Amino acid sequence: MLITRLAKVAMVAAIAAFTTLVAFGNITDYGTNFVFVQHVLSMDSVFPNSTITYRAITSPALHHAAYAIIIAAEALTAVLCWFGALALLRRLRAPAAAFNRAKTISIAGLTLGFLTWQFGFMTVGGEWFGMWQSAKWNGVPSAFRFAVVIIAVLIFVAMRDEEMESSPAPRIPPSS
Repeated sequence: MLITRLAKVAMVAAIAAFTTLVAFGNITDYGTNFVFVQHVLSMDSVFPNSTITYRAITSPALHHAAYAIIIAAEALTAVLCWFGALALLRRLRAPAAAFNRAKTISIAGLTLGFLTWQFGFMTVGGEWFGMWQSAKWNGVPSAFRFAVVIIAVLIFVAMRDEEMESSPAPRIPPSS
């Protein structure tokens, strides 16, 4: 159905717009979220008696490197999703096989987005660096929301599309 294909294009474009704004904000307002990364990696706000603080990274150079990787992942997610949405849009009325093949770039972008927030923020930041222990610098709830939205779109987009139904030609009654 055309509406299903349009929904897939719109949802990939919505993730592209979101990740574009996130990357743009991190680039143009570098310092605001850099402080977040700095505190998470330094583990300076985890529970006072936490025994995992040996994992802390206190090097400013490594803080900047980690933040650059985060921004690059967000920006690449945006680029892949924009190109993916365009590829789907260009094959909107194509045979199912062509439309399904056009999903590759979208799937790559959505997967990278999911991994950025689920693995990068929830696994590495949340669990390894104990971000969940911080009352002020806990980004796990936001990362979870982003990851769930992205994985939902990824699942929907990855569902195979069938051939579109063609409208039957209008039936013209025979003339007498």
